[in-house]
Amino acid sequence: MRVKHYSIHTEKTYIQWIKSYIHFHDLQHPKNLGVEHIEAYLTYLSVNRKVSASTQNHALSALLFFR
Repeated sequence: MRVKHYSIHTEKTYIQWIKSYIHFHDLQHPKNLGVEHIEAYLTYLSVNRKVSASTQNHALSALLFFR
């Protein structure tokens, strides 16, 4: 992430999103999860946690960065 000049704040935020994603999927490694798992997680954020579209986009950006 530092090579791409992301801020420390962005790095920490992305790591938190990845941790949340992994826990949501019962500690499965992200490499073993597909697009449908990302969609399920984003749906969970929207419906259950009621996060904004902007927050969902941040989560998606983090997930795509580590994919």
